[in-house]
Amino acid sequence: MAYRRTAAVQARLDAQRETVLAAATELLAERGYAACSVAAVADRAGIATGSVYRSFPSKAELVAELFRSVVGREVAAVRAAAAFEGDLHAQVASVIGTFAGRALGAPRLAYALLAEPVDPEVEAERLVFRRAFRDVIADRIAEGVAAGRLPAQDPELTAALLVGGVGEALVGPLADGRAPADLIPALISFALRALGGTPPPVSS
Repeated sequence: MAYRRTAAVQARLDAQRETVLAAATELLAERGYAACSVAAVADRAGIATGSVYRSFPSKAELVAELFRSVVGREVAAVRAAAAFEGDLHAQVASVIGTFAGRALGAPRLAYALLAEPVDPEVEAERLVFRRAFRDVIADRIAEGVAAGRLPAQDPELTAALLVGGVGEALVGPLADGRAPADLIPALISFALRALGGTPPPVSS
């Protein structure tokens, strides 16, 4: 007869898994992907290394799950930024401003999410992040094209170009830990020009 975990045992395992993810999140935000070794995460969590392996068989699987968790919060933030009634350009400006502002507010974490060299399993999660961000913008563009407020265009292609351009513009400031004061307004202006139509002026 196969062993079945009791509810109490499963609850302890789930709690330990959350403890491990919380410790890994702290390390990722402080020192990046390279610092998230299983031993370092175990030390931060205050548990034995073997206990981490009971939740995650490898560092790659641990960090892939970590990326899913962190990326979920970032995607939720940009979706919320676009979820209001009003001008399409204002919605896109809100998405770009939210994304860039959150990145610059947590530069080490954002650099890990966007650009730090990672294992293939983690790179797959990075692509999910970029596509999710692209889709938020693409939805707004598609609405604008359908309503005649934007020129005809491929919404996914335009959104992908915006995500790539904004991400690339952020990499240097994130790596340096410094950003020009006008970076976010400049990124928003770039995005609105790329959309076409007649965007409102962007205040600096």
